[in-house]
Amino acid sequence: MTTIARVETFLVAPRWLFVRVETTDGLVGWGEATCEGRSETVRTAVEQLSEVLIGQDALRIEDHWQVMTKGSFYRGGPILASAVAGLDQALWDIAGKRYGAPVHQLLGGPVRDRIRVYGWVGGDEPSEVRDHIAARVEAGLTAVKMNASGRMSPIASVAELDEVVARVAAAREVLGDERDVAVDFHGRFTLANARRVAPLLEPYRPLFLEEPVVPENSHLIGEFVRSTTTPVSTGERLYNRQEFLPVLQAGIAVAQPDLSHAGGITEVRKIAALAEVYDVQLAPHCPLGPIALAACLQVGFATPNYLIQEQSIGIHYNLGAEVLDYCVDQEPLTFVDGYVQRLTAPGLGIEIDEQAVRAADKRGHAWRSPTFRHPDGSYAEW
Repeated sequence: MTTIARVETFLVAPRWLFVRVETTDGLVGWGEATCEGRSETVRTAVEQLSEVLIGQDALRIEDHWQVMTKGSFYRGGPILASAVAGLDQALWDIAGKRYGAPVHQLLGGPVRDRIRVYGWVGGDEPSEVRDHIAARVEAGLTAVKMNASGRMSPIASVAELDEVVARVAAAREVLGDERDVAVDFHGRFTLANARRVAPLLEPYRPLFLEEPVVPENSHLIGEFVRSTTTPVSTGERLYNRQEFLPVLQAGIAVAQPDLSHAGGITEVRKIAALAEVYDVQLAPHCPLGPIALAACLQVGFATPNYLIQEQSIGIHYNLGAEVLDYCVDQEPLTFVDGYVQRLTAPGLGIEIDEQAVRAADKRGHAWRSPTFRHPDGSYAEW
């Protein structure tokens, strides 16, 4: 029996929480339980969950997932789901190494040989947007995502609306017709603002409009879907199938679960299958580290309705460490012509530099979500 012997966590720059699971026969699996701004809390949750794992068979992944998610009277939420996600990824990594196969082979085998990726770009002014996108294109990407705006008034002014349009227009100018731009509303818009701006963006044909309302207002997303012909996406702050069901029924086109927030590989595979029933594509949220990215790609190689993959290589807020810094070999996660080739090594398909991780954990990090306020002093969604 491949018995779980030890569970460790590592808080590493820039803002990630890695999980290491070791078995009595010497196998090591890695997962990522990052919950941006709350990773210390998740670390404690991982430690508590490890109590039900140590001494158990590492290969009973589904059973462990059931116990971790349902074994307490109080369930759900981003902290528990992130802790479960990191442990779940690590168990799949162990299973792949035990059987000598990449995780996507254990999920039914590959349905594609490469996955298209995109990266986030910043820039407050149209000229900055052009420069940042040009750099991403030069790096080999064929798709980018940008924020629609910074903070927004509850009922936007004409100037605020025009700024959104000008920035997206600048992006389209650089990208031309052969590349794509997705526009992230980031939950900063009220429904009224989102409905006003969506038709103004249609001439620039975004790949999708992301998170037009905050997840607490998912009951309103159908109103937004009906206001635009542009595909609508959401899901980075939804943590299970039950939370995805209403937005799928409301007509979104793209589901964006986060492999480090939504219960890991086990749950996201089920979300993908549910999404397929509604003719919805999967594009997992992943502005995180190498383990989360590898987990996403493993799901993608075995999932028919997989659109594109977010990744944060080279993103401006990876301060103190880059995505590939913790990999022994950077080649598997390197994109060429906007795609990552199928991962073929056992497990998650990457080798983590344990020495670098342990050194980074000693330095730690204390990343926190920024806080914004409107000119009148009231809190603004960030």
